[in-house]
Amino acid sequence: MKNLLGSSIKDLENVALNYGQAAFRGRQIHNWLYNYRNKKKNIEQIEALPLDFRKKLKEDGFKVSELSLQEKNLANDGTLKLLLSTYDNETIECVGIPTEKRLTACLSSQVGCPMDCKFCATGKEGLKRSLNSSEILDQILFIENEMNRKVTNIVFMGMGEPLLNVDELLLSIRSINEDFQVSQRKITVSTVAVPKMINKLSEKSFQILGNCQFTLAISLHASNQKTRESIIPSAKNYEIKNIIEDSKKFVRDTGRRVSFEYLMLSGVNDKLEHANELSNLLKGFQCHVNLIQYNQIDEVDFKRASLKNLQLFQSILSNNGIAVSLRKSRGLDKNAACGQLRQNARNK
Repeated sequence: MKNLLGSSIKDLENVALNYGQAAFRGRQIHNWLYNYRNKKKNIEQIEALPLDFRKKLKEDGFKVSELSLQEKNLANDGTLKLLLSTYDNETIECVGIPTEKRLTACLSSQVGCPMDCKFCATGKEGLKRSLNSSEILDQILFIENEMNRKVTNIVFMGMGEPLLNVDELLLSIRSINEDFQVSQRKITVSTVAVPKMINKLSEKSFQILGNCQFTLAISLHASNQKTRESIIPSAKNYEIKNIIEDSKKFVRDTGRRVSFEYLMLSGVNDKLEHANELSNLLKGFQCHVNLIQYNQIDEVDFKRASLKNLQLFQSILSNNGIAVSLRKSRGLDKNAACGQLRQNARNK
């Protein structure tokens, strides 16, 4: 099947020309594909196109969407979580996180995840496969269609490890930027960190995108190697000091500061000694720390750190010259943790 989603205006103009149509027909397809008000998913429903052209595209295997909506949960704070089915009967999650001025789409890059982070529900069943760029982009359309708003910000913080699917990731970022008209500066790529892949990400970004303006967010979650290995098994393959060195190189190569995600787990990484240790680890280069409240799941014993500990931890980092912010959890009443909705659906 040939999925049109992710195609540029030029690509679609060429499709039209190959079928003996005028180039503007390709622009009509492009306008139809990326209009958030359009809730239709079938090529034969592109009413601006001649009927015989639509029929020919369908006969030749062109399509728009390979995903279908299986379940949706709307939280009291307006956060919308969608469970989507793929063409091969797997499921993925995506989330729409609204505020008054913006709508952030949290996207998955893989079906499942191989990293097996101990605090995360996604990794409990391992990796099934990586998503292609059209499957990544389709998540945005589902969020926009369901929430009847245009997505303004993107975070790759859903299911999967984006740096293990770097080519499709960057192809989707190209389309998000050029076709969905979302600035790279409003896109964040979150990674647990994979050896050699931070450097590869910046190199391939310049090759595929021509630049590298999105934000790299590294899920650090610890201030030392021992603690990190206890909650992220894959950390044994990538020393925390080497992650920091590769992050510094990313800043030098791209001019973009790196964000470090730090999930506060009670009694594990939320002590004052951890705050001071993290300060020493990160001082001296362009970075930012996001302290995150933990969304608890039944399958593990980790508990959320107290708000008092969060605020004290934040104060220590700030006093040590580290840029830091506290990110509150959203959608707590509706399977908010990554992978939770998928796992609950599989258990029904």
